[in-house]
Amino acid sequence: MSLPKGKNNCITDIEGVKVGHVTLYEKVDEETTICTGVTAILPHSGNLFREKNAAGSSVINGFGKTTGLVQLEELGLLESPIMLTNTFSVGAVTEGTLKYMLEQTPEIGDTTGTINIVVGECNDGYLNSIRRQAIRPEHAIQAIEQAEAGPVEEGAVGAGKGMVCFGHKGGIGTASRTIIDKDGEFNLGCLVVSNFGNPEEARFADLTETNTDTPDGSIMMVLATDAPLSDRQLKRLSKRCAAGLGRTGSHIAHGSGDIAVAFSTASTYPHQSNSLTETREFIRDEHPIMNRLFQAVVETTEEAVIRSLQQAETTEGRKGRVVKKAPF
Repeated sequence: MSLPKGKNNCITDIEGVKVGHVTLYEKVDEETTICTGVTAILPHSGNLFREKNAAGSSVINGFGKTTGLVQLEELGLLESPIMLTNTFSVGAVTEGTLKYMLEQTPEIGDTTGTINIVVGECNDGYLNSIRRQAIRPEHAIQAIEQAEAGPVEEGAVGAGKGMVCFGHKGGIGTASRTIIDKDGEFNLGCLVVSNFGNPEEARFADLTETNTDTPDGSIMMVLATDAPLSDRQLKRLSKRCAAGLGRTGSHIAHGSGDIAVAFSTASTYPHQSNSLTETREFIRDEHPIMNRLFQAVVETTEEAVIRSLQQAETTEGRKGRVVKKAPF
């Protein structure tokens, strides 16, 4: 039996989480089209460096160019917005996000350590003239500053503007689930940038009527939950994104960067403390809620991919290429 959907069926159903998009679209000439963007996911409205969130990640297939996952894996903490963009814009988005965080936090790099910026990407080069590197640092700042709670715009927006999924227009998709148990009620949401799959592989609809010929592609998957989980448990959640991908028809291709990041909003970790030790509460691994959370990951990952197709619109990109809206 499927779990109940959240209020808005999106990642922002997790209290405090905000999402912001900046979308760029311009037909420069017959050959060149800027068709790309940036998406920012904020775990809470406070200072993300001073008050960090527990986090974990999984590299399901590593054909990708992210930043920040090495330290996130080592320390289990998220201290920046999670930023999403195209492959050649990871540097610009990292620079912009760093600039934003430095302005918010004067002590970074001065009286305290440096900061770990997390950026994920997918290759939108089929529709976007990616060599133009149209994304600039200020676009990352705008995406962060425009982030809002409530319903999330989906489809061909933000980092999803130029993405292609199962031969049709993909992009941003999101979904959420609620877990109700006698010991508590918790929520989990997923947001994806879908950019993978051949039409004949789709299990949820007949998408074979297309002549789009794209590379293996990629997908970025971001999970948020208000359940009190450790970074180890969040890594376990992120691994289950692979099962959600499998439900859509993905076989996690050689050239696909399939990467998941998960964080919990249940508590924050102060950057500085004079205490020798600290105490945190986590759901026990064997509690039935954990299995429901795993189920929620699979359901929301699958639905977020499908919604990214349902909410996108037919888009014309570089060289006159047209990627059509999925017919369902």
